[in-house]
Amino acid sequence: MTDRLLVCDGLAKRFGGVHALDGVSFAIERHAIYGLIGPNGAGKTTLFNLLTGIYTADAGRMQFAGGTIDGLSPDRVCERGIARTFQNIRLFANLSVLENVMIGRHVRTKAGVFGAVFRTRATQDEEARIERRAHELLDYVGLADRANDIARSLPYGEQRRLEIARALATEPHLLALDEPAAGMNSTEKAALGELIKRIRTDGVTVLLIEHDVKLVMGICEHILVLDYGKQIAEGVPEDVRRDRRVIEAYLGTVGDDSIKVAT
Repeated sequence: MTDRLLVCDGLAKRFGGVHALDGVSFAIERHAIYGLIGPNGAGKTTLFNLLTGIYTADAGRMQFAGGTIDGLSPDRVCERGIARTFQNIRLFANLSVLENVMIGRHVRTKAGVFGAVFRTRATQDEEARIERRAHELLDYVGLADRANDIARSLPYGEQRRLEIARALATEPHLLALDEPAAGMNSTEKAALGELIKRIRTDGVTVLLIEHDVKLVMGICEHILVLDYGKQIAEGVPEDVRRDRRVIEAYLGTVGDDSIKVAT
């Protein structure tokens, strides 16, 4: 029996007369890198928003780590162990790189209002641990030398890495990445792929939305394909890239027998 971390059954979401998601079902095993692809408007980000509590599903069920996450608020979902990044970068632009990561860590803090106001020894010790962990995570994503820089001063690719560090600070079991390679050059994308594989190796399951076909096919063990809110394919990369429905929907054309991955 497989060790399934996330199980979604019949997820549906409508906005007026538009079916953003229509009966989507899939499961993600622990310690996997699972890809989610499809053309613009396919429903990928809507699915992320359901998983992370930003939207509430109109139908369907979501089971995570053995318990339901249906209807939970974003902060409760994060506490359960799902963290995400966003298609449009959402950093605290005027805070330092280190402070951005420390903010992510506070979802796991224990100090209450009393400790924060009176600066108790326990609170100070906890804040010191948060800062140490934030430095470790910056080193992990290759930003150790940028800790004191203001977040908005980072190049675009480094801001993406900072978002990943902040998400990892919440100690997730599942890390959901929404187009993390957007705006990156080929060298940065290759480094990102290695980072994602390292995150998985270190025990965090990854769910990846990404338009870069080479990156998806190169690092994901399993891929789900959406088109106009419907699930049109699911499987290992080699099967997905040869599925004619995927070729037609995702690329808009049909080649000889597979999606061509540029090198």
